[in-house]
Amino acid sequence: MAKTSHELAIEFAVEITELCSKIKGRPEYTKQLIRSASSISANIAEAKYAESNADFVHKLEIAQKEANETENWLSVLFKSGIIDELTFKSLRNKCGKIRRMLIASITTVKAKSNGQMLLLSETQKSVLQRYGVT
Repeated sequence: MAKTSHELAIEFAVEITELCSKIKGRPEYTKQLIRSASSISANIAEAKYAESNADFVHKLEIAQKEANETENWLSVLFKSGIIDELTFKSLRNKCGKIRRMLIASITTVKAKSNGQMLLLSETQKSVLQRYGVT
């Protein structure tokens, strides 16, 4: 069975924490990276107990923003020569997968909340189907 965005986000946060524990001398980067990466799963967890559809979407949008910030910090570490290209690409891809799952969920909830049928592109439909969001 496919993992949920929350499960993937927790695994990702653990992987980021382990990576940052090995990086010496750059606490200004590693603290920000750990904070943004762990915030992804925290906001997804908060969304599970949202008070409304709007609150649910808001929490997922915050998680999405944290994923974008995490990708930024990974780029900074890579371009600074602190992490290698293989590590960078692997973590960026994992973060991107979580972000795409969040986008699919947000899009679906917004469409259902508005009681409207969305005109989705083939790419958007593919993402929704891939992650079991309908």
